[in-house]
Amino acid sequence: MTDAPRPKIVSGAKPESGHYEEFLAHAAHFLYRAYQECGELAEFDLYGQKHILIASPDAQEAVYRAPDAVLSASAPYQYMVPVFGEGIQYGAPLEIERQQVKIFSNALRPAKMKGYAQVIAQEVEEFIADWGDEGEKDFHDTYKDLVLRTSTHCLMGGDFRRRLTDEFGALFHDLEESISPEAVIDAHSEEEAFKRRDRARAKLQTLLMKAVEERRAGARPEIPDMLETFLEARYADGTPLADELIPGMIVWIMFGGFHTSSNTAAWASVELARHPEYQKEVIAEVDRIYRKGEDLSLASLREMPVLEGFVSETLRLHPPLCTLMRQVMQPFAYKGYDFPIGTNIVISPYVSHRIPEVFPDPERFDPHRPEPDHVFALIPFGGGKRKCVGNSFAFLQVKSILTALLSRYELSLVDPPETYREVMPSLILRPSAPCKLRYTRREKA
Repeated sequence: MTDAPRPKIVSGAKPESGHYEEFLAHAAHFLYRAYQECGELAEFDLYGQKHILIASPDAQEAVYRAPDAVLSASAPYQYMVPVFGEGIQYGAPLEIERQQVKIFSNALRPAKMKGYAQVIAQEVEEFIADWGDEGEKDFHDTYKDLVLRTSTHCLMGGDFRRRLTDEFGALFHDLEESISPEAVIDAHSEEEAFKRRDRARAKLQTLLMKAVEERRAGARPEIPDMLETFLEARYADGTPLADELIPGMIVWIMFGGFHTSSNTAAWASVELARHPEYQKEVIAEVDRIYRKGEDLSLASLREMPVLEGFVSETLRLHPPLCTLMRQVMQPFAYKGYDFPIGTNIVISPYVSHRIPEVFPDPERFDPHRPEPDHVFALIPFGGGKRKCVGNSFAFLQVKSILTALLSRYELSLVDPPETYREVMPSLILRPSAPCKLRYTRREKA
């Protein structure tokens, strides 16, 4: 017997399913209730699988600094393997995955990002060119369309982007729909969502392999894209990245950036419309920096602290990813608590960003909120060595979109402020539908 303390157990568990039904209904809201009831450590059950929510900067640091051999990121995310493919990220040995992350990092170096900024600016300019003087749009759906264009252009080049059809977005939608609480329990069940996922992944493999073959045959992009990086990539032993794995690499980074950028841009637009006083501040900064499309450069986007703070506060209140998990593979302890092998540890940015001792008055949207002292307090993209490698690209997309939009238009709400709610049709937090906003051409001095 051990005298080590145990985390408090969340109330409301059912005999067989535990807390699954409440988790399924809205994972973020369930986890927040767990924190409010139990504090820093909260134990809950999903069909017999023990999970422990941890919610404090110190606890998050302990988890993110633990070696992979002790706390595995791969084990609890095996439901992502059918999405990305065998041999990619969680479907690859740890050492190979680390090298694949390094390949991604090479695709996001400053020189490359400069080219991506030009591409994104061009896409945004073309996208909003025919909006007219005023109108109403569902900004969540609108941004999904726009981000699909900007992401595929940066990833795959202009030729692929110009051939883009609605099918490509629909295929990614089918992948996203499969990232659900059901997948955490059994990602290989006979659920129709998983059948659509597998069909979509097979179709994407065919479409993307064709692009790889065309590039190998000599087609060159106007601006160096991520596909070029993958084609030139080498593992540490000099072996090239196999062509058949490149579609999986594209799906990996596309999937990670697609919902992050589109959802964050949508939430940022809602908050701009909710807070016209802050919108005026952002617009004033936009006018100082931005003159016309070609001026929307990586350098100018780095000189926008007001917009940076606005996007950061958006990510604090509305983090797209609400459940970041690790599985205990070797004995792990924190503050005297022993975590049994096989336990899934859950970190929730949604919960962590609402700890009042860290973020005073946490439900209040404040783009001037000072950064917390603890480096592991604000974690919309995770933390430590496994922090999302694509976060800089997501930030670039969101800032580019908002800068171009606000240089022309003001945003206002169509519906009452409280009707723009947080929903989770999958494990990804997004605004409720329809996310309608009104845009009105600005009268510039």
